[in-house]
Amino acid sequence: MKIAIIGASGQIGAFIRDEALARDHQVTAIVRHPEKITVRNPHLTVVKADILKDKVDELVKGHDAVISAYNPGWSNPDIYNEQIEGYQAIISGVKKSGIKRLLVVGGAGTLEVAPGVQLLDTASFPEQVKKGVLATRETLYMLKEEKELEWTFLSPPASIAAGERTGHYRVGKDQLLKNKEGESKISTQDYAVAMLDELENPQHIRERFTVAY
Repeated sequence: MKIAIIGASGQIGAFIRDEALARDHQVTAIVRHPEKITVRNPHLTVVKADILKDKVDELVKGHDAVISAYNPGWSNPDIYNEQIEGYQAIISGVKKSGIKRLLVVGGAGTLEVAPGVQLLDTASFPEQVKKGVLATRETLYMLKEEKELEWTFLSPPASIAAGERTGHYRVGKDQLLKNKEGESKISTQDYAVAMLDELENPQHIRERFTVAY
């Protein structure tokens, strides 16, 4: 497929980019800082763009699908507003381009840890990332109102970090997944595997799902 990946140089987007390339997809990496991408691959095109300023529909037109790992930066003091504005631009731009399939890197904060209680709303949730996570929740709410796009929102577990690519993971819907030791985790590599598996074999159209070990 021809895949446009927004934020393809980030902590998660880079692994999604590399997984897509490993599967021989044609990848357009849409990034603010192209110098961060040192990968050389004949199937990779790197495009410098800022989705808050450039026209998303023109950036993604002609692709089969868009994967968004957009994040204005955790240290950005205006992360809440910029993330919401960014996803408004992504959703409207993808629609305008005529592309139906949009997959979004979600967050764990919106997963339930008890009936009606999201991880984000627990007392132990770290305050320093709360604005960004609240914006991610608003993104999910925006997508749930979306009737045109065939969107998917993939929430990671509580802990996601670079590690081993095993190709194995468990799938859930709206509840935080934990293993027998009570841990909720996955490697960034296996999260990327799950994202590409969903793209190639859609199981969660207009749904959120989550993965973990």
